[in-house]
Amino acid sequence: MWWWNQTSLDDFILQGIFDDSFSHFCLFLFIMLVFLTAVSGNSLTILLIWVEPHLHTPMYFLLSQLSLMDLMHVSTTIPKMASNYLSGKKSISFVGCATQHFLYLSLGGAECLLLALMAYDRYVAICHPLRYTVLMSRRVGVMMTVMTWLSASVNSIIHTAILMSFPFCGSRIIHHFYCEFPAVFKLVCGDIDVYEKTVYISSIVLLLLPIILVLTSYGFILHSVIQMHSVGSKRNAFAKCSSHLIVVSLWYGACIFSYMRPRSQRTPLQDKVGSVFYSIITPTLNPLIYTLRNKDVAKALKKILRRDLVT
Repeated sequence: MWWWNQTSLDDFILQGIFDDSFSHFCLFLFIMLVFLTAVSGNSLTILLIWVEPHLHTPMYFLLSQLSLMDLMHVSTTIPKMASNYLSGKKSISFVGCATQHFLYLSLGGAECLLLALMAYDRYVAICHPLRYTVLMSRRVGVMMTVMTWLSASVNSIIHTAILMSFPFCGSRIIHHFYCEFPAVFKLVCGDIDVYEKTVYISSIVLLLLPIILVLTSYGFILHSVIQMHSVGSKRNAFAKCSSHLIVVSLWYGACIFSYMRPRSQRTPLQDKVGSVFYSIITPTLNPLIYTLRNKDVAKALKKILRRDLVT
């Protein structure tokens, strides 16, 4: 390919977020603890949904996909960051950077779309409960998931191919702890105004369309809840939606902060803070939110724990 000859394949340098001070070592240990919590929490959620028959529903199938995305998300960035910090090296190869960029962008896009589909699932469950098995059958859930992964992957591979085809200038130092798009984009030489506008529009579409679907779904849900006469039914409806609303707020809020600001208004520190939140904190909180606030998942966890104690 022509761009392999045009672009130097020298390694990039990941600046990271740690130095050699004791306080940063403590911060590193904390992030690793958070990483282990995210891995164990999301793995446990996937396992619970896999082994418990009463969780084999479209809602929990989508939840298992969310946990898989979160698990892959933290595994894409944190191990490399930890390896560089412990070894004292800060380099990442051109291919490694491109791969990391493709994976994190695919997973981020897929999660944006999946959260919108989960909102639609809650809309059908609350507003059309008698038609739920038809509108949200297992086949429909699988098709939704496949389209989510496929759409996000196609979008990611296009942006990754274009970004890595540009020539890079200067010291090739990425002021970040992984190859995030804005951080790598700052190293590009040449006239990139047209592509920057294209990326901005693409980010708006990938974020705003799912947000509109989420808001529309919850608008109909709120209308249905208001019309309910039973206080118990209203409470049950809000309980079904509360966990998802918290996760949606955390994820979309962090993504909007990171990707919908013009490049002139971004600073390396702000980019790092936003990335830490949506690439580390949110994947850690998601399984905790669903496990602690979801009675079915908590019941399945207690059932497995009792089974292990008995055996």
